[in-house]
Amino acid sequence: MNLPLQALDADLFARAQALLDDEWLAKDAELAPVLPVVLARGVGQDWHKAGTFRHHLVGVARSLALWQQPRDVRLLGLLHSVYGNAFVDLVKFDASTERVRLQQMIGQQAEELVYLFCTASRREFVQKILAGEVQPDGSMPLHTNAGQPITLSPYVVAAFTIVSMADTIEQWFSWQDDIYSRFPATNDHRPQAVHWMASLWPGPMRPSGRMLHQINQLGLALQHPALKGLLPMPPVFGHCSQALSAADDAAAASLYWSVIQQDQPLVDLDVATGVMEHAVRLNPWVGEPQMVLAQLYLSAGRRDEAAAVARSALQCFAGWGNAWDKRVQWDAWVAWTRILLQGATAQDSGAWPARLDKLNNVALRAEAA
Repeated sequence: MNLPLQALDADLFARAQALLDDEWLAKDAELAPVLPVVLARGVGQDWHKAGTFRHHLVGVARSLALWQQPRDVRLLGLLHSVYGNAFVDLVKFDASTERVRLQQMIGQQAEELVYLFCTASRREFVQKILAGEVQPDGSMPLHTNAGQPITLSPYVVAAFTIVSMADTIEQWFSWQDDIYSRFPATNDHRPQAVHWMASLWPGPMRPSGRMLHQINQLGLALQHPALKGLLPMPPVFGHCSQALSAADDAAAASLYWSVIQQDQPLVDLDVATGVMEHAVRLNPWVGEPQMVLAQLYLSAGRRDEAAAVARSALQCFAGWGNAWDKRVQWDAWVAWTRILLQGATAQDSGAWPARLDKLNNVALRAEAA
């Protein structure tokens, strides 16, 4: 098989399992008191990229909780756009009149982080991170959206980098690859009516062919000597130590999608298996290609290989807390991967059905839950 698989970290997976519960946020003692106020602002009714604004805010907060970030960073994830920003027109709190109210709710330090995240130029921030323009002491000179010069402290640079990673993985898919192509150097002169086909939402919902590389670059920036250790390192890309090239990101996404779209021979699965194996070799950092490969192995009777790849897929899913392939939500990818692992490891043959129609019946057994 010779694939770059990852071992399943029991502690990380246990944290991920706790977040599979829809009520996890209501059980978080530090975030739960803020949730009713945010929901009262209609975030569940606002469109946002691959879902609603509520879905986005909760998804970002979920990754940050999984990454064991401190309270102020997790609150930033939950509230990161509530004052609006240059990328979205959503404004849930009026910064000219409601800052004190939010400070009373979450504390001055956390509110200042939220306010700065909303008012600083995040385009310039991402450009400087990608260009390696962090100062030797970890700080970063920047501008606000209004053009005023500011300087971010090393802690704020680290926090903004980690929240940007979570923010991007939660929302980005192929529709944004087109309408916001080459972010942060987006072309802002393309007329929507001319590019009407690209504008049709949600489009084919392919995984992004370029943004995982950018997230990887953000993660690698956390290895800066003055940033490393300020905050817990996200457990992705080998704890942000391994590079994913732009070419490998693009090629892996394309190979993966060719199997999903059934652009490979359909009678025997050898070609699809080989294509998916190559996708995993190019990009071993997301779970969906490995999950599909596990099912291909299982269909071919290669149970031991299916089990190994399914465990590695679960490790990837547990590391992100959000889906790379947005066609279904993160918890659904985790659930089906656990079904595959059960089918590959159960002693009785009935755990993975021989008949096609019986796939409709599969369920996670109590001993596997």
